[in-house]
Amino acid sequence: MSIKTVGVVGAGTMGNGIAQVCAAAGLAVILQDIGEAQVERGLNTIASSLDRLIKKEKISEDDKQSTLSNIETTTSLEALGMVDIVIEAATENEALKLELFRQLDKLCKADAILASNTSSISLTRIAGVTQRAEQVIGMHFMNPVPMMALVEVIRALQTSDAVYQQVHDLSEFIGKIPVEAKDSPGFVANRILIPMINEAAYVYYEGLASAEGIDEIMKLGMAHPMGPLMLADLIGLDTCYAVIKVLHEGFGDSKYRPCPIWQQMVDAGYLGRKSGRGFYNYAE
Repeated sequence: MSIKTVGVVGAGTMGNGIAQVCAAAGLAVILQDIGEAQVERGLNTIASSLDRLIKKEKISEDDKQSTLSNIETTTSLEALGMVDIVIEAATENEALKLELFRQLDKLCKADAILASNTSSISLTRIAGVTQRAEQVIGMHFMNPVPMMALVEVIRALQTSDAVYQQVHDLSEFIGKIPVEAKDSPGFVANRILIPMINEAAYVYYEGLASAEGIDEIMKLGMAHPMGPLMLADLIGLDTCYAVIKVLHEGFGDSKYRPCPIWQQMVDAGYLGRKSGRGFYNYAE
């Protein structure tokens, strides 16, 4: 495989998980975020995740140390200049992602692949702000990254076959199962999942059942391993809201109309597990 070095932009929930699986596969990883506190928190999360795998006897202490030794942290985008691929895992905000890709296009070596972990934003639009559109692609990992097998590999309209194949091979190399998807709002996974979560939010908003009741019905009645509102808390309510807005705006169809509770919860800072409160209160 030609990819040996990986840059990850964003050390949050998705970014640190991506860094972990790449490093565990033996790749050299540079994990970047805007501040030392963010990268340190990301590295600590990786260490804790590896400790859980040790307790489950899935890896050894030596495996943990080997994985951590493959990860370098930085607060500078310039440090990603010589990596073979950058996987962007910043906040699900289109303006932010477009600006990041403009910068990465200027900073990274000419043959570097620029990938995004976006869960809904157009890869064709992202590719269009770079001078290497054929080298831009989507790698949509699932949360939690170390546990979930799927990577949606999304081709921008401009993505070359060679770049798609490299990313397909990379996904398999790090132990994931790549599935190709075309560039469309929400791609496949979130076009199906997020409207279900949005409908669960409407049921909660209309007072038809408690969050616990809604989740119990879906777990017991539909054999879902996790209820939709607890899943929303895991994903992040701000991310769910961003995706449902992309679907609504992208298709112009009222069936994707966001539940008003998303804006209320985001305004209140109730973002789910990462903030300690969402549909559930994790402080309790």
